[in-house]
Amino acid sequence: MIAHTPSGHVPPPGHVPPDVAFTGGYVVPVSGDPVEGGTVLIRNGKIIAVGAGVPVPDDVQIVDATGLWVLPGFVEAHSHLGIDEEGEGWSGDDLNESTDPNGARLRALDAVNPADPGFADALSGGVTTAAVLPGSANPIGGQAVALKCHGRTVGDMVLREPVAVKSALGENPKRVHGDHGRLPSTRQGIAAVIRDALTRARDHRARRPQESDPGLEVLARVLDGELPWWQHAHRADDIGTALRLADEFGYRLVVHHGTEAHLLADLLAERQIPVVSGPLTTGRGKPELRNRTPRSPALLAAAGVTLALTTDHNSVPIQYLVHQATIAVKEGLDRRTALRSITTTPAALLGLDDRVGALRPGLDGDVVLWSGDPLDTMSRAVRVYIDGREVYRYGGQEASAPGCRTMKTSTGSWDSTVNP
Repeated sequence: MIAHTPSGHVPPPGHVPPDVAFTGGYVVPVSGDPVEGGTVLIRNGKIIAVGAGVPVPDDVQIVDATGLWVLPGFVEAHSHLGIDEEGEGWSGDDLNESTDPNGARLRALDAVNPADPGFADALSGGVTTAAVLPGSANPIGGQAVALKCHGRTVGDMVLREPVAVKSALGENPKRVHGDHGRLPSTRQGIAAVIRDALTRARDHRARRPQESDPGLEVLARVLDGELPWWQHAHRADDIGTALRLADEFGYRLVVHHGTEAHLLADLLAERQIPVVSGPLTTGRGKPELRNRTPRSPALLAAAGVTLALTTDHNSVPIQYLVHQATIAVKEGLDRRTALRSITTTPAALLGLDDRVGALRPGLDGDVVLWSGDPLDTMSRAVRVYIDGREVYRYGGQEASAPGCRTMKTSTGSWDSTVNP
């Protein structure tokens, strides 16, 4: 079988996570009720206590969070960080290996550049964990990876790899391959490519371990239920095709984008199919987006659909993930659900709710101090911590330890290395 990296993100040799306590702030654990004047205590990079009146040992660094909101780092469930680099043009575009409609053997991990400015932008918006997906040029795009948004090498950043297999229906694969006069050039061709590949993978399972095929093994893990199938689909008919294929092959389906998912909200809720909705702050740039509405998340949640929100970075810059939640609330989504849609829910969809997405004992010390309610567009991330270590500070002040190079954003600075 292909080597699989489980939930990891192990600090590099010699790195000692700091012990730190955030005191006096308005603590919003997400997984529990807010605490006025609360404390979040971190030891060895892990949260060990959250609440009021938490005793802080003498050897722990204290960060006074009085007047600030204390939240977990946000989780972006669908991005193209590091593989569709900003400001690089052709040389930084590794999003789509569009020469093969079946890219099951491809790994987004192999194309991620940790120096992409998008990672700095993520931190400035309080995003500390992100899934990085291949693009949507192919019916089967490849394997997604979940990363922390900070590190000198990709190996420093990996949380889980692979975290899912990306697939695409609709306009994108139809256009990309049809323009070159090859399969698939229609929606029926797209479905056929997926069905043929999964049928071969089903046959492959019966021949283990006599047969070795990296692509088929990845798809076999989808059929085994080990890896979820993340389905790019906008139109309701494409979402219907996604449901039909999932019924046929029995895999774990998550709909991504779901522009018209609200039209099938009852069916998605009945089948317990989650939707990663968005981005909400784009126009109707192609025909399959003509029915987009910022009310979709509220409609999906009202029907009982498990909901996460996305920027689809860099369709929308990743630092504006929180604003997707703000807009959804403005259009009727419950505030608690909105906050969970960028924290606990995407963490669970990534299989990482035992690591990130909330302030809870046992989870990673990924903490963001906000100037106010993050759903208020005037609030900003003031300081950002990953595994208890400060990696971003608003206002351009140095946030790095001695010997670590920092990179500037338009609002602050971030430490571009892992301190050895």
